[in-house]
Amino acid sequence: MRVVLSTYGSRGSVEPMAGLAVRLRELGAEARVCAPPDEEFAERLAEAGVPLVPAGRPVRPLVTSVTPGSAVGLAQRVAELMAAQFDTVAAAAEGCDALLATGPLPVTAGARSVAEKMGIRYVHVSHQPVVLPSPYRRPPARRGRPLPADVTDNRALWDLDARIANEMFGEVLNTHRASVGLPPVDNVRDFAFTDRPWLATDPVLDPWQQPADLDVVQTGAWILPDERPLPAGLAAFLDAGEPPVYVGFGSTPVSAPEDFARVAVEAVRAQGRRAVVSRGWADLGLIDDQDDCFAVGEVNHQALFRRVAAVVHHGGAGTTTTAARAGAPQVVVPRGADQPYWADRVAGLGIGTAHDGPAPTAGSLSAALRTALAPETRARAAAVAGTIRTDGTTVAAKLLLDAG
Repeated sequence: MRVVLSTYGSRGSVEPMAGLAVRLRELGAEARVCAPPDEEFAERLAEAGVPLVPAGRPVRPLVTSVTPGSAVGLAQRVAELMAAQFDTVAAAAEGCDALLATGPLPVTAGARSVAEKMGIRYVHVSHQPVVLPSPYRRPPARRGRPLPADVTDNRALWDLDARIANEMFGEVLNTHRASVGLPPVDNVRDFAFTDRPWLATDPVLDPWQQPADLDVVQTGAWILPDERPLPAGLAAFLDAGEPPVYVGFGSTPVSAPEDFARVAVEAVRAQGRRAVVSRGWADLGLIDDQDDCFAVGEVNHQALFRRVAAVVHHGGAGTTTTAARAGAPQVVVPRGADQPYWADRVAGLGIGTAHDGPAPTAGSLSAALRTALAPETRARAAAVAGTIRTDGTTVAAKLLLDAG
């Protein structure tokens, strides 16, 4: 069996697809990943032995240069993302039996169109739940199209979201479809999602409530096993004292990174702890030359999080899941998208705290960290760690293989 996996996004969108590709290969199938050509993604997939088909422009310059919520340049990005599906991904899918896609609607709607044209199976995958229509929560706002704050009927808001998606993406999609002899679609969002989307999240961290009109298949999170050793300097720092607090914001940029790093380090020091500061796309760094802090780039989080006292992060699905698996208490400082959801889940499970708002002070972050470092939080985090499923890629791979 041959499978092509299409994604466009940050590490949280790319690495799970690589994890599934590895598992498919182990079960005798052939899989390749179409993803942004960012160097760090190419290196990670190469380490895992997963073929990468570069699709679209590098994503990091877009993420770090676009104002959150702004629609400036959106039309061009939509056109580019859609074109990449009909061109690059379509070429990669030649001779394949299935096409799985995740990411923004221009990617997934384009991918389903490609699968339709080729007559192969299509599966929509989400690595977080907030974009899937559900009567239990409001839809997230789309760029430049805020939802009315005075409307509280979630079903009405999801209907509005579908209309907005049509206005934003319908013309571009149907132009591409017409160019390959496909009829137009009148509901871009539901066309992309299908009535049976997959949700690649852990059911303990994300207990999906099934709406009657959507048959969601929850597989568990897709984890790419990481056997890379920690860098020698980091290992020596970890060995030199008590477990430090990790601070990192992954692929989420922050304004004034120097100020943010200072707030974080001061909050950690206020709790009498050392710090490991991850540069990430926020470009965080050390604030002085004291020996109680260590800066890192791309490292094995699965190994590192098992050796820290707590993880302070942005609340991405991947980081939340990795920290939960490691039994590390968390402080989540959400900035947007699905991050507030994961922050609420961390707090609700008692495995950490959710910071109130995206702009912490040294005092507010120190207070949140104090709760996360409490013995009862660590005990709860350790208990929940044992319940996190590790077979998500196996479940998904077998669903594909069993369907032929």
